[in-house]
Amino acid sequence: MLSLPYHFVSCPGLFYSTFAGDGILSRIRVPGGILNSQQFRTVANLATEFGGGSVHVTNRANLQVRQIHTEIPARVLTSLQQIGIAANNPEVDHLRNIMGSPTAGIDPDELIDTRPLIRELDNYIATHPELTPLSPKFSIAIDGGGCVSICDRPNDITLSALLWNTNVYFRLKLNLGTSPEEPLMTSDVLLKPEECLEVVAALAKVYLHHLTLETRNIIPHRRSSQPRLREVVNHLGSDKFLQEVELHLPYSLRRVSLEKETEGSGQYDSDKRKLETRFLKETGFLEPQLSSTKQYGGSQENWRNSSYQHIGVHLQKQQGLSYIGVVLPLGLLESWQMHELADIAQTYGSGTLRLTPWQNLLLSDIPNQYIQKVKSQIEKLGLHWEATDIRSALVACTGNTGCASSATDTKAHAKALVEYLSKRVTLNQPVNIHLTGCEKSCAQHSRSDIALLGVTIQQEGKTMQGYKVYVGDGNETFGRELYHSVPFPELPPLLDIMLQTYLTKRTNNNESFGQFANRYAIAELQKLFKEVVNGYSIP
Repeated sequence: MLSLPYHFVSCPGLFYSTFAGDGILSRIRVPGGILNSQQFRTVANLATEFGGGSVHVTNRANLQVRQIHTEIPARVLTSLQQIGIAANNPEVDHLRNIMGSPTAGIDPDELIDTRPLIRELDNYIATHPELTPLSPKFSIAIDGGGCVSICDRPNDITLSALLWNTNVYFRLKLNLGTSPEEPLMTSDVLLKPEECLEVVAALAKVYLHHLTLETRNIIPHRRSSQPRLREVVNHLGSDKFLQEVELHLPYSLRRVSLEKETEGSGQYDSDKRKLETRFLKETGFLEPQLSSTKQYGGSQENWRNSSYQHIGVHLQKQQGLSYIGVVLPLGLLESWQMHELADIAQTYGSGTLRLTPWQNLLLSDIPNQYIQKVKSQIEKLGLHWEATDIRSALVACTGNTGCASSATDTKAHAKALVEYLSKRVTLNQPVNIHLTGCEKSCAQHSRSDIALLGVTIQQEGKTMQGYKVYVGDGNETFGRELYHSVPFPELPPLLDIMLQTYLTKRTNNNESFGQFANRYAIAELQKLFKEVVNGYSIP
């Protein structure tokens, strides 16, 4: 039996939960995002017995159980430890999970399977209690150089695979920005796979050493009582920081001058065509299917640049097998849906379910002859598997029903947008629409095609919920501000106009909404959208 007291802190876990507007919030760390069907069913049962009967997939490929109104007994937590979905050392449960590509080990393009390294690192964290003082936001990502990349996800430390002199190395990246949204610093340090654990441990030791020093008055822009890794590195300077890291290693760090970016590269085009041909032969499908990087028919030629390329049917590197990326509307799964998905994974695949940082999941290891059956089973659950569905790239934070910081009910508004737009707009590639109730942008840290920031609007003496609308790229966190305040009732028809205009005015079928928006000045976009429907005006 566990004797650890029940705590409430800002970063939730199983043993260290936190209060939210809709009850206690508990987070289950899923290193690499990979679960088996037994673990998936157990979480579903946990949500039914103690929570609101549903589970949220987060942007770190974790699981959140919300609306908990009673303490989870120690016996239940012990059982979760026994099946591998709770930290054996509760003292490190507050730390973030290690992020990995959801297609690790099955991606035809990957340079290295990162699953063993993720397990090794997670075990190191669990068995070294001296890591307990690490910031709860201390985060690590490991990318194997495959088609489904997580290199753009914000993390303190990123290890990204590349080919150098025909050998696979990991390039060390550190986040040096003053906020998670800023780009990584790409160092010139290359690590052999077997060196990664030792180097990450050294990075953590140097970070922990400086957490004990008086940095409160000398590290600017800090928003919490505990400095982040990037603040320590910025204070010391990256060269000095890495020199201190080397003091904890039996060797010097390998510094290499790389003239051009080679991450994720490899023998690609010829091997890919072979895989596509084999896929058609094995399945006998006549209709276009998503292979690992592109869709036949020319409607989606560059899936490498899309965060949602994992949605749909894709070949695995294992002969005769494919995976299906399943769209989870707003990252939400009902407990009964979880049980059904676990059954599908067990019946048709290997029993493996892979969560993604884009709040969706993959069913892997499915023999190609069962693809159609699995797609049909997914649809019966009220879920979808098509990347062109409006829901595939729609992201929303918890909203004001569960978070005091949110100005708007983002979840309900997102559902209303889906209901409205799905009947009116037919896409041929994902459009990332991000709803956030405040500027913290918890649900998605990266830029989106269309960002909607919740605001409170005063109109005719009444207080209304509304949104600022941002598009494309710009100096602001969310992109370029298109409209300052749009009451929510006016938002669905406005987005309909924006999407219809994009579909008719884009230069070709492969141009994303973000690329389309970036071709115009804001005033030009506003004029363009007004011209679509005569008499329609936006504040």
